[in-house]
Amino acid sequence: MPNAQATRLYGEILSLNTEQQLYILNRLLQHTLRTISTESRLDITGLRGLGKEIWQGIDAQAYVDRERDSWN
Repeated sequence: MPNAQATRLYGEILSLNTEQQLYILNRLLQHTLRTISTESRLDITGLRGLGKEIWQGIDAQAYVDRERDSWN
């Protein structure tokens, strides 16, 4: 939820001409993309075991065989 400062800044940005708004948008986008790419790299190993309870009691080979049979 935006705070008062963000709301004020947004209003100020709206008062700028389109070229100035696009400049600010581009700078914010580039900054945000750099921040995301360096700070929030995902570690795929964190997904290990996710949903394993769904597969309990199911024979993996039998499942694959049934799936392959359904392709025909």
